[in-house]
Amino acid sequence: MSSRIARLRRSRYGVVGENVVARLGALGSIFVATLLLARNDGASAVGVYALLHVLPGLVGTVMSCGLPGAVAYFHAGANRDDRRLPTTIVALCAAGAVGGALLWLAAAPLIREPLFPELGLGLVLVVAGLVVTRLVVTTAKSCSQGTEDLRGSNRVIFTEEFMFLPAYGVVTAAGGTSFAAVVLGLLLADVATATLSWSRLVRRGFFAGAARPSRELARGVAAYGIRAQLGTVISQLNLRLDFILLTVIAGPAVVGVYAVASKFAELVKIVGMSLSYVLYPRFAREAGARALATVKRLLPQAALATAVCVVPLFALAPVVIPVVYGRSFHGAIVPAQIILVGLVFEGVGGVLTGYLYGIGRAGRNSWAMAVGLAVTLVLDLSLIPPYGSTGAAIASALAYSTTTAALVALSWRDLTGRDRPVLPAQSASGAKA
Repeated sequence: MSSRIARLRRSRYGVVGENVVARLGALGSIFVATLLLARNDGASAVGVYALLHVLPGLVGTVMSCGLPGAVAYFHAGANRDDRRLPTTIVALCAAGAVGGALLWLAAAPLIREPLFPELGLGLVLVVAGLVVTRLVVTTAKSCSQGTEDLRGSNRVIFTEEFMFLPAYGVVTAAGGTSFAAVVLGLLLADVATATLSWSRLVRRGFFAGAARPSRELARGVAAYGIRAQLGTVISQLNLRLDFILLTVIAGPAVVGVYAVASKFAELVKIVGMSLSYVLYPRFAREAGARALATVKRLLPQAALATAVCVVPLFALAPVVIPVVYGRSFHGAIVPAQIILVGLVFEGVGGVLTGYLYGIGRAGRNSWAMAVGLAVTLVLDLSLIPPYGSTGAAIASALAYSTTTAALVALSWRDLTGRDRPVLPAQSASGAKA
C-alpha cells in the first residue's frame, strides 16, 4: 500500500494534487487571517492586508523585469546546467529588490494618502521592506519549481500565507497597533518563509559549483521575464477590473456581494493554476514534439477536471453562500453560478499556459490575456450600469471563456499542424511573441 501511495505522489496526478492542496491551505490561511483582522481591527485592516498582498510584490516583480516568471524556464530548459545561472538569478533578484525598495521609498509620500490613509508615513516607508522580502520569497519559490523540487515550492505556497498568523500574533502580543501588526506580521512571515525556502535550496545543492554571474545570461532572463510579466499584469487587471468599476458605478455594498460570488466561483481556478504551475517546468525540460504530445494527451483530462469541479460548486452555491456569509449575501448566488459557467474549461487554459511558458512563448500567453482584458473592459462598461453584480458576473464569465479560446487559437498551429484561427484583437507581430 505504501509503495502505491509513493508512486501516486510521484505521478503527474499526485504532483498536481499536492499543488492543489498547498493552494487550498494558503487560501484557508488567508481566510482565517481576514476573519481575524475583521473581528479585531475592522474592515480598514482587511483592506490594508489585501493591498499589501499585491502592491509590494508587483513593484518587486516589475523592477526585476519579471524575474519570478522567468526563473523556471531557464532552470528547467536548455540553461539548466549553466552554473552561472544561480548567481545570475540572485544578482537580478538583488537588483530588483533594491530598485523596488528605493522606488517605494520615493513614492511613499505620494501614495500614502490615496492608498494607505490609515497608515502613518513611517509605516508606509517600512513597507519598502516588503518589496524586498516578497521578491526574495517568490524567486525562491520559482527556483524550487524549476529545479524539480515541486514539493519545496508547494511548501512555500502554503508557508508564505500561513506564517502571517503566528507573526501577527507575536506583534500584537508585543503591543503593536493593528496596522503595525499587519505590516510587521507580513514582513516577519516573509523573512521566515525566505529563510526556510533558501535554506532548502542550499541543502539541495542549488549553488554547488556556481560560477560568476553572466551579463549575457541576465539579459536573456530579463527579456523572457518582461514578456511573461506583461501577461501576469494583464491577468491581474482582468481579475480585478470589475471590482474597481463596480465600486465606482454601484458602490461598496454591491462590491461586497460580488466579491463573495467571485471568490466562491474562482475556487475552480485552483485546478488550472496548479496544472500550469506543475507543467511549466516539465514542458521546458521536454520541449519539442514530446511536450506537444503531452499537451494533446492532457487537454481532455484537464477540461474534464474543471467541469467536474464546476458541477458540485454550481449546485452547492445556493446552500453554501447563505450559510457561510449570511442571508444578506443571497444576491451572490446567481453571479457565482454565472462565473462558474465561464470557468468550465479553465483547465484547458492552465495546460496551454504551462505549454506556452515552457516552450519560451510567454508572449503568446500575454496576447491571450490582453484579449480577455479587452472583453472585460467592454462588457463591464456595458453591463455593470444596468445589471450591477450580475452584469459583472456575465462579463467575467465571457472574459474567462474568451481567454481560453484565445489560448487555443494561439496554440492552434502546434496542436493541429494547421494555421490557427485569426483573432480580431491579434496583430501579426503576436505570432512569434
